[in-house]
Amino acid sequence: MPTFYENRQLVTPGDLLAEGNYVAGENTFKEEGKLYASCVGMVEYSERRVNVVALKAFYTPKVGDTVIGKVTDVTMGGWIIDIDAPYPSLLRASDVMERSYRPQKDELTSIYDVGDLLIAKIVSYDRTRDPLLTVREPGLGKITRGQIVEITPTKIPRVIGRKGSMISIIKSETGCHVLLGQNGTVLVRGKTPEEERLAIMAIRKIESESHTSGLTNRVTEMLKKEKEGESKND
Repeated sequence: MPTFYENRQLVTPGDLLAEGNYVAGENTFKEEGKLYASCVGMVEYSERRVNVVALKAFYTPKVGDTVIGKVTDVTMGGWIIDIDAPYPSLLRASDVMERSYRPQKDELTSIYDVGDLLIAKIVSYDRTRDPLLTVREPGLGKITRGQIVEITPTKIPRVIGRKGSMISIIKSETGCHVLLGQNGTVLVRGKTPEEERLAIMAIRKIESESHTSGLTNRVTEMLKKEKEGESKND
């Protein structure tokens, strides 16, 4: 039961990935015992399952995901949040108000207004209703400082790295707090703009070179060189 590519190798639609007793995973399809890619991306072989991680893809909401979104509308019942998915999401006023919500008296724009950025978690979603969000957990709510970086959602696992190795390097080398939204929106908070610049540079490098090997070492070397250059200029 052969495979025809190395793990994490770039493939294109129609490429033959494997033959035999393999299970078609994301962005693949099977015909007459042969498994093919259905999009451009990186092939991943996991035991008998074959996936292709799309290089460009929309975010598909999943219950439990932490996301970063923007308020696009305020309604009588809550806030409409854009989380870069094909569907708008809803944050209900009753989820935010500490007491019973009174539509006639409570001014929701005093809490969150159009344009505000929020960290939230998806608590409900299926094909019959749009994603429902909550901010009732520690660390969730309105973003008041930091910089936002938007990357392809499928690259988030690469930014995290194996067992969290890549994100740990970014945090330790830059001193920044980095919050990864599963929808591809990343919040970077540092003590200085220069720290944030370094973290963003690393994230951009990971996004553009995610299909290559040896990336962890290259990101580490880049950050160390940038920091050395800064110290010489001080």
